[in-house]
Amino acid sequence: MKVLVLYDYPPSPAGLATQGHLLHLGLEQAGVEVNSVHFESAQEKEWYYRWFEPDIVLGVGYWGHTPFLVLHPQRYGVQPVPWLVADGYMANYHEILEALPLILVTSKWVKNVYKRDGLTGDNIEVLPVGCDTDSFIPRDKNDPKVAAVREALGVAPDQIMILTIGGDATSKGAQEVMQALAINDTKAPDWKYVCKVWPQPRTEQQNLMDLQLATQLGIEKNVVYTTNVISRNFMPYLLAACDIYAAPSRLEGFGMIQVEAASCGKPVIGIEAMGMLDTMVHGENAFLASVAQEVRMRETTLGDESGYEPGHRVVFKRPRTVDYRASVHDIANYLMDLMTDAELRKKMGRAGRKRALENYDYRIVARKFIELISKKLDIS
Repeated sequence: MKVLVLYDYPPSPAGLATQGHLLHLGLEQAGVEVNSVHFESAQEKEWYYRWFEPDIVLGVGYWGHTPFLVLHPQRYGVQPVPWLVADGYMANYHEILEALPLILVTSKWVKNVYKRDGLTGDNIEVLPVGCDTDSFIPRDKNDPKVAAVREALGVAPDQIMILTIGGDATSKGAQEVMQALAINDTKAPDWKYVCKVWPQPRTEQQNLMDLQLATQLGIEKNVVYTTNVISRNFMPYLLAACDIYAAPSRLEGFGMIQVEAASCGKPVIGIEAMGMLDTMVHGENAFLASVAQEVRMRETTLGDESGYEPGHRVVFKRPRTVDYRASVHDIANYLMDLMTDAELRKKMGRAGRKRALENYDYRIVARKFIELISKKLDIS
């Protein structure tokens, strides 16, 4: 089997790039001939089609990347297999995607989103995102590299560090976490809440709103926002530095960082919805807060990014859920349980590590990919 992987290559620290990179590594270690190329690089992709002659072109992205991931390889007679996440309403490319022999998605929830938006789902299989369980491992807080992270963030050795990581913090449920921490503040052990976000104009504006909320709640001295660019080399130590990873996300098709946190032996607070229903087991490796609210939309406006003219209006027959809000009181209760019970944190951390090793190690994901391709496309 020869596989060409299309993603944001060379890999940036972003989730989709990591998803593609780890599959490449897993396939390579499994003895598969594999190359990677940037999904938008038409000339380089054609170059690989001509001399490498791949059996499969695996493209990592979402439905809006169909021209790059599906139509381009089809033009040169190569079999595309898109590996898709969900990104709002699927507005176009239904016929093209439905005609494919195989589509991979990152969770059962993502499959249901594509079925909701018009695909039958008959050609859709779930392939989870891989985790580098050799790098994301449990580490002692006294490890100099871990201790240095906490010190740089202003977290004292005896403080409970709660961590959220994302492109922005709000979409990962940070506002709900802050409200929960405010409820617990006077009765909880000494704590610090760290939000690591990616520097971008949208994030700067959102950070100000989040910090304003922290001030209104009276917890601003315990909330730290950091917006530095970081590499994947730093991520395992950042996760190892926390005591609790809290990300009850408003929208989450898989939850890669939640899985990485679990692989580091950290208990996770998530939401009882979406991709986390696949990756997290309530009461075992995570506490999943119930859904307090579903934000629904009756119509949307699309443009050329969706294959339409600018300002194209779509009215849904039934309102569509666009994101979720976790129960603040559930989060508060689960945080208090974890903050006051070190043994519970260790127990859930061990369960999370075990589940990550058994289900999400990138080599296991690569083997599952090979099995799916052999079974569905009869390519070995």
